[in-house]
This record gives sequence, C-alpha cells and structure tokens, in this order.
Amino acid sequence: MSEYDVTVERTTETPTAVVKAVTTWQEFPTLWRTLLDDVWAFLDSKPGLRGHGHNVMLYRNLTDADVAVEVGVQVSEAFVAAGRVVPSTLPGGDSATTVHQRTPSEIGAAHSAIRRWCSAHRREVTGIRWEIYGDPNPQTGHFDVAVYWQLA
Repeated sequence: MSEYDVTVERTTETPTAVVKAVTTWQEFPTLWRTLLDDVWAFLDSKPGLRGHGHNVMLYRNLTDADVAVEVGVQVSEAFVAAGRVVPSTLPGGDSATTVHQRTPSEIGAAHSAIRRWCSAHRREVTGIRWEIYGDPNPQTGHFDVAVYWQLA
C-alpha cells in the first residue's frame, strides 16, 4: 500500500515567472538553486507581482537523460520578460496529484506513486509534470510539496 493518496484534480492555468533550461537529471540538483535565485531577484524588483505565489518546478522529458525544466514562482499576472526570467504557465486540465510530506530529496517517491496509480487506473500521462512547494512551517521549517502529472 502506498503512503501517497493520489487523486485527479482539474487544474487551471496559473501564470509563473521562470527561468527555463535544458539539463540532465544528474546536473539538475546543482542547477535549480541558481535558476530560482534569478527569479527571486527579478521578483524583488517587481512589488506585487508575486502575490501569494509559491516556488514551482515544471519538467518535460526530452530524452531518457535530458529534461527541459522551468524553475520559478507563481505570479499574479503576465509580465514582460527580463533577462533569463520569462513568463510561463502551469498547465490547466486534468492531472493526477498527490502531496509529498517527506524531505525534498525523497520527492521521487511521490512521482513514482503517481505513475503507479496511473498505470493501475489505465490513465495516460502527457509527460508534463510539476511541483508546487508549500510555505514552510515556522516552527519546523518543513513544507509540503504538491506533485502533479498532466493526464492525456
């Protein structure tokens, strides 16, 4: 039995401010922080654009080794690109989703749980998936991560 409760959720498109990159899964853990720092530096110069947005990471496999990533933050509206920071969106439509409540380094388990659920329920995925990082608990520093896989 899985520790993850997977459900289907109809998401709505959500504007994001991101830095896009093509990388490998092996290189991504050393890259994401720099990309996110660029987005936050941009948002610091645009008061009100962030609203109550959270950090996000969106992935599209290009090959077994290469992945296109978008690392950024949910924003309140579209904006004009500045340097590497560009407007994008989290997808709308039906997605299989779960909440990851363990350490971020173990997030692969949530993705695997969704893939197993989709296989068991004969639901096809598009390959586009994303994570929305919740607010940290002030006492513990722990935060939950909502994981989504777009359904075909």
